[in-house]
Amino acid sequence: MIALPDRAALFLDLDGTLIDLAATPDAVTVPEGLADVLTSLRNRLGGALAIVTGRPIEQVDALLPNVATAVAGEHGGVIRSNPGAAMQRAAGHAIPQNWLDTAAALVARYPGALLERKTRGYVLHFRGNPAAGSVFEDDLRHRLQHWPHHCLSAAHMAWEVKPAGIDKGVAVDTLMALPPFAGRVPVFIGDDVTDEDGMRAARAFGGLGLQVQEHFGDASGVRSWLAAL
Repeated sequence: MIALPDRAALFLDLDGTLIDLAATPDAVTVPEGLADVLTSLRNRLGGALAIVTGRPIEQVDALLPNVATAVAGEHGGVIRSNPGAAMQRAAGHAIPQNWLDTAAALVARYPGALLERKTRGYVLHFRGNPAAGSVFEDDLRHRLQHWPHHCLSAAHMAWEVKPAGIDKGVAVDTLMALPPFAGRVPVFIGDDVTDEDGMRAARAFGGLGLQVQEHFGDASGVRSWLAAL
């Protein structure tokens, strides 16, 4: 079993890492006992446990209430450093409204596809209609060609438009400068391309960046490892 470094800090992705992926973001379920395991680990680590996810923080609170000391939502675009702190939003540009209107119309052409809106971006999900994937990618790459304020990111059966210069590595860097994370050894666990920035940041601090499929198999393997700790 992978051992935690001394004075570790855990940075955990959510979908595909702690909870199983579902057909839509709203369809996920939180396995029984997960919240208790995470709360126990948070206390053991002196509070140094954070959720770092592409979801808005409000959704993390609904799925895992009162579990993490810190939450970085929307790939680090919004950070709450502790439960009582205000949400810190990175400066940036809003998505043009006509992009959202076009995205809604495009999704409507592909039954089963989904438009997920975020504070300064959006996601086109095509798990329910895989044929839409290449169409969505072509449309988004065309829009972003001359728009430097956002970038395109691949996810599980989805394409996400998110603010440029914001990623999970930035979230790790930000939280590692604050208590209770400062001075600890970060361990970042994630399953997706968007998690690789967080893994690199953790390694830069002398910690671990662990990819779910490589080290645990799937989210159930992560949960078993966390429970064994």
